[in-house]
Amino acid sequence: MSRALPKYNKRRVAFIGGAAAVALSGAIVAGSALAGTPDRSSGTDGARTLAAASGTITCPDVASRLPAVPASAQAEVDRNLTLLRTQIQEANQRLADTVGQGGPNFVNNAILGPLKDKRVATVNRIATAIGRTAARPAGLDALAPCALDAGGTGTDTGGGTATGTSSAAPSTAATAAATAQPAGGTVGAGVGAVSCPDVAPRLPAVPASAQAEVDRNLTLLRTQIQEANQRLADTVGQGGPNFVQNAVLGPLADKRKSTIDRIAIAIGRTSAKPEGLDSLAACTLTQ
Repeated sequence: MSRALPKYNKRRVAFIGGAAAVALSGAIVAGSALAGTPDRSSGTDGARTLAAASGTITCPDVASRLPAVPASAQAEVDRNLTLLRTQIQEANQRLADTVGQGGPNFVNNAILGPLKDKRVATVNRIATAIGRTAARPAGLDALAPCALDAGGTGTDTGGGTATGTSSAAPSTAATAAATAQPAGGTVGAGVGAVSCPDVAPRLPAVPASAQAEVDRNLTLLRTQIQEANQRLADTVGQGGPNFVQNAVLGPLADKRKSTIDRIAIAIGRTSAKPEGLDSLAACTLTQ
């Protein structure tokens, strides 16, 4: 019996040692897994910081990079410089309205990216307007991308004063005239006019928190019609039978759809989102 005890003790020690080794290995594996797992709360805080810091969107100044603007292009250039400012204002408003939303790429994907696309189209219209009677300015597309100044110190408006011209900011009289202009408008004899459904009467009661954004987009709808009518007048006799549809009415419908969607989204944040407004996007040519 006394001889068996050492053998038994050896087995017991071997068993206990093996179990301890397994437990130690498990602890090491678990510790390694935990060490390799990112801190979720830290990642969430990082994403929120991007949105919560809100900041200001800053864009390169276009007006200061323009050559002398021909008198015949001045009105169209001024309208598009004003539109550039409106686009920045809308982007900054969306930035403020979406604080805390989305992941780390939300601002770039939902605000800066779409803003760049709008600015490319607007800057190209400015270059085209100048290029009709003078040398078309090159390289303006490089001014389209904007950035988020997280410190909130950005002051660039994207507008300014066109070189060799008066200030691009519309006068009080011009603003009042644009506001009062009916949906269609008259361009001139033999040219016709773009006629679009009026959106404002089709809206439900607008919440106070959405009123400013809705008003901005209603003004933008009027600006879009003015630009389409001007393009109609500037391109008389150009293109084939589908030119007006492809070059004027089609692009106008796309712009109006985006603008109307923003109106519906603004109302829908605090009230029932209006349905069926997309049917008001399409416009027609009246002679």
